[in-house]
Amino acid sequence: MSKKRGLSLDEKREKMLQIFYESQDFFLLKELEKLGPKKGVITQSVKDVVQSLVDDDLVFKDKIGTSVYFWSLPSCAGNQLRNIHRKLDSDLQTSKKRYRELVDQCNALKKGREESEERAEAIDKLKAIEQKHNELKDEIAEYADNDPATFEAMKTAIEVAHAAANRWTDNIFTLQQWCSNNYPQAKEQLDHLYNEVGITDDIDYLPAIALAFGCAGRDHTSG
Repeated sequence: MSKKRGLSLDEKREKMLQIFYESQDFFLLKELEKLGPKKGVITQSVKDVVQSLVDDDLVFKDKIGTSVYFWSLPSCAGNQLRNIHRKLDSDLQTSKKRYRELVDQCNALKKGREESEERAEAIDKLKAIEQKHNELKDEIAEYADNDPATFEAMKTAIEVAHAAANRWTDNIFTLQQWCSNNYPQAKEQLDHLYNEVGITDDIDYLPAIALAFGCAGRDHTSG
């Protein structure tokens, strides 16, 4: 003996709507959970089925006091379905119009692009030009290091780094002087600490770089 097939969601929705239409009354959820099984909808499914109907505006609910009531009339469902039908029909007409516009655009773009020997030659020439363009771009990239704009950018970056390095060197000297003035008795410990972090006796400001840049600039332009 085959096992009885359960109701699909659409069938459950239809059964629950029958409860509303036949009685044309207001119900609490617990009342619907008792009536559902009489229509073949198990109690555990009633809440979700009713909520799906509420989401689609086929069943209405409202809170009165502390209770939530559900109701639905055949006329309300009919109006909702008619509104859905009108919207879908409007969307369909809009889509058809857009489709016709796209077909017309496609046909217009095809004009003058018919396959021919002249068109094939033009396409081959275009591909050759594009290939040459890419080759020239690659060649230019190889000479990027000699580009004046690149050189100026590197020069500016080095000047900024040079100033920053000397600024930090000055900060180190200032900190050392402060430590010496305030903790003269800890000179050996401080010297040991400086060495551990890489601050040695030969630390000094970086030399000026303006002259070096001037020479580099002349060598660059003369090359």
